[in-house]
Amino acid sequence: MKKLFSISLLAAALLPAMLHAQDATTPTPQWRPVYHFTPAKNWTNDPNGLIYLDGVYHLYYQHNPFENKWGHMSWGHATSKDLLHWKHLPVAIPEMESKDTTTWIFSGSAVLDKHNSSGFGKNGKAPIVAIYTADQPKQQKESQFIAYSNDGGLTYTQYAGNPVVDINKKDFRDPSVIWLEDQHKWLMTVAVPAEHKVQFYSSANLKNWELLSEFGGQGDTRKIWECPSLTPLYVDGDPSKKKWLLMVSSGNPDAATGMQYFIGDFDGKTFTNNNPAESKLFVDYGKTFYAAIPYNHLPEGRQTMVGWLMPFETATFPWRGQMSIPRDLLLKTTPAGIRLFQQPSAVLNASLDKLPAAKKLVKKNVTINNQELPLNTANNFNTNTNWIEAEFTPATATDFGLKVAQQTGGTETVLGYNTQSHELYLANMKEGKVTGDVQKLQVQPVNNKIKLQVLFDKSSLEVFVNDGEQVLTTLLFPAPGATGFAAFAKEGSVELNELKVWNLDK
Repeated sequence: MKKLFSISLLAAALLPAMLHAQDATTPTPQWRPVYHFTPAKNWTNDPNGLIYLDGVYHLYYQHNPFENKWGHMSWGHATSKDLLHWKHLPVAIPEMESKDTTTWIFSGSAVLDKHNSSGFGKNGKAPIVAIYTADQPKQQKESQFIAYSNDGGLTYTQYAGNPVVDINKKDFRDPSVIWLEDQHKWLMTVAVPAEHKVQFYSSANLKNWELLSEFGGQGDTRKIWECPSLTPLYVDGDPSKKKWLLMVSSGNPDAATGMQYFIGDFDGKTFTNNNPAESKLFVDYGKTFYAAIPYNHLPEGRQTMVGWLMPFETATFPWRGQMSIPRDLLLKTTPAGIRLFQQPSAVLNASLDKLPAAKKLVKKNVTINNQELPLNTANNFNTNTNWIEAEFTPATATDFGLKVAQQTGGTETVLGYNTQSHELYLANMKEGKVTGDVQKLQVQPVNNKIKLQVLFDKSSLEVFVNDGEQVLTTLLFPAPGATGFAAFAKEGSVELNELKVWNLDK
């Protein structure tokens, strides 16, 4: 991704507030997520180089090592064994300066070159190769560079023959590279943003790339296209039904920040969209989920992605920006056709299972009749770090759902479902009145149930609806003491079939 604050991404009217927020230096520990990744300090945006090696998940990320605002783009680095606890490591690929050129290390991917096709390996050990966009602002140019690591991904050496792909454009970025085993070749998917298209290249050695084809001008073209990825998936888990998921960062249904996807076939050269060209399919229905890419080299054919939650104008310090929860990707057959489903990574279940009983809450078969059911106590579930799973059966209530970040007589955030409009809505409230925009999406009950997975982590809220059929992600910045948490029904009753809550505050 090129610049967070480009006019193509955010309304110009927001810029003064954002720039003011960037200068804030008041510590905000109350908003630092507990189970979503944030850097120890300073700015972060896109996740990069996601790769799994020897039981360790590597997360590289766009990072400013010097300031808590966008700039000096380099690859920060962290690792985890469970996708929950992260070890912060030194910058892996720093920006480069020479007499005539500044090179910022923009977004890209990392692969394990297990056959040493690049020749970068040493002593029989496979190298890790990073493929990234080199942004050179003085030359007004972007091209694709590679760098390699022989120490497990801690440090990288730049390839002397860079760039490896260059089409002499100002905007040409975000290479996503995977290995095609059947062709014994590497495949790169890379964006030409202003032209609303992606290009596909192949290579036998990661150094010499051949243009295969282009795809674009379909789906949502209201915003530039960035951060593409092409991922093979089995529909309904059936190996005989292979499809390809092409994701592109662009907009959401409201033309705000977001991502879209295409489902189709890839013959090793050309991607063919299986839906009409005008169809618009969105990865997330909120306004903050962006630049997500899948992990490389996961075992058992798993496909898991991580996205960036754009901080917009709200100031946090000494860090700014956070990652989404890792999400497992699935393609499922629905009445509307094959669609993308997302779930919090199953790897995280092991961490939930290990929590002590005091950090777990379970309720079953509770009728809520025109009231709130408080779910927090003075000692627990009151830190805005709850992982919530709830299943409702609609009855006579016009509205039902969950409330978080409550403050007595003050503010609250309502995640509600209206049974007449079939809308799930997310609204910030103050003294009973809506403040700001209400985010909405159409949701139909499945087997007369509405299922919600709600991950509220200090300042982020990810809502997975009906087993991940749709997802809505947003940011919240609660006032001090706004830690109330409840289920509710309005103007009638609802059956809360089952509620599970885990408090991850420590």
